[in-house]
Amino acid sequence: MNLSSKRVRHFCAFLLVACVVWGCTPSTRIMGTWKNPEAGSRMYEKIVVAALTDNVRARQTVETDMQTQLQQRGLKAVRSIDMFPPTMTSKNGPDVNQLLRKVREQDLGAILTVALIDEETETRYVPGNYGYSPMTRYVWYGRFRGYYTYWYPTLYDPGYYTEEKTYFVETNLYDADTENLLWSAQSEAYSPASLRKASANLAELTVNQMRQEGLIK
Repeated sequence: MNLSSKRVRHFCAFLLVACVVWGCTPSTRIMGTWKNPEAGSRMYEKIVVAALTDNVRARQTVETDMQTQLQQRGLKAVRSIDMFPPTMTSKNGPDVNQLLRKVREQDLGAILTVALIDEETETRYVPGNYGYSPMTRYVWYGRFRGYYTYWYPTLYDPGYYTEEKTYFVETNLYDADTENLLWSAQSEAYSPASLRKASANLAELTVNQMRQEGLIK
């Protein structure tokens, strides 16, 4: 078998695994939510988004995606990174009293926090590439040369170990005046291809869920 044919077989096997894993299991999903019975029927139209992380890139990405989703629904959304840029933030984050003061000064009704609360890593063995079909037998088994060139590189194509991560994220909505927790959602992201994709998916799911539960219009 030539190198090109082997690459085609590898690529087809990869597509099959991708369809099974990503086609059946959403990469990001909300596992459950809780709503404070005292939240009432008030809908929030002005919200500040705060990603609780000292990773500047992650903070900016998550807050921007949440802000975008909220703004698309006609809401006023402010990123905490704009209120407290990294140069003004300590390793423990913005001072909570200063944050609340600025939130109230700008008449923002609620605070939406996003935090990574846990992660799990699973090591999985991926066997080497091999396969069988009647057509394969017909094409490659008819002569020794075909049989030999088909199976030799395959049987010596070793498997490998891969790590798959699952991230558990908690999103909370607080009333800015009372500081009471109004709503909480627990989500998981399964082996996201990138922070960009995981963050965008999380933002869309979260804001849609908040709307369904009557927290925003």
